[in-house]
Amino acid sequence: MAINYLKMPENKVAITVALTGAMVTKKMNPSVPEQPEEIAKDAFDCYNEGAAVVHIHARDKKNVNSGDPLIFKDIHDRIRKNCNVILQDSTGGGANLSVEQRTGCLEAYPEMASLNMGTLVRTVGEAAGTAFMNTRDDIEGFVKRMNQFGVKPEMEIYNLAMIEEVQILIQKGLLKPPYNVNLILGMVYQGALDANYMFFNNYLQYLPDNCYFNTLGVGKMQTTLGVYGMILGGNVRVGLEDNIYYKRGELASSNAQLVARIVRMARDLGKEPCTPAEARELFGLKPVPVVKK
Repeated sequence: MAINYLKMPENKVAITVALTGAMVTKKMNPSVPEQPEEIAKDAFDCYNEGAAVVHIHARDKKNVNSGDPLIFKDIHDRIRKNCNVILQDSTGGGANLSVEQRTGCLEAYPEMASLNMGTLVRTVGEAAGTAFMNTRDDIEGFVKRMNQFGVKPEMEIYNLAMIEEVQILIQKGLLKPPYNVNLILGMVYQGALDANYMFFNNYLQYLPDNCYFNTLGVGKMQTTLGVYGMILGGNVRVGLEDNIYYKRGELASSNAQLVARIVRMARDLGKEPCTPAEARELFGLKPVPVVKK
């Protein structure tokens, strides 16, 4: 089968950092940023290490997952005071949020947002045994809402069936190329694929034309799968949302530490991290003013 996805320029890679997430807490790793000022500081540190995109979850004052657009706007404003990194909000939210609440972040006008492409069953955490619902109607509702606010979706793929949902959105004219997908392996939820290189290669066979891919290995496979994805022409996501350890038995000291490591590895492969401006041009995003300090 022909491989038709878009490869990054040979000497470039766009690095996304997922700063917070819906499940990790300071009890798991004290370095997890939870409040807007912490998240904004981490975003700036990661930008300085080479991240082009920051993936953002929000929490209220009690550190409970929130879809409140005012909290997202506060985070955005704090980040924008220091840098022009690409703002990508999560519509995954958390188990406590309704489908409607999960789209609240769009009212803060991020440049991109995650779009989960199917339903999984939670197997860990307080919500174990419940469904992470993303029906076809939900998915279409999410992407229509993103289009309303001029937000580009990054489609989250946890198994091969979810690529079919991408194709359906394309056929219905709900997406504009170039498309962005996040290929995820190692998520422990029921219905998600294990962190196996064979599964990753299968993903690539079925990606649509005009599509960039991001590589996300959850947990211990974050770095090794990220390097593999870069070799195959893709981008990479790291961060404490997906992996709280730097190496076996050693907690990561910060999101920036994880970004710095993947940047070193990218450079060993002859690839420079994209600036936010370079990533915007490749992904079809509008330019934003460069922050002058």
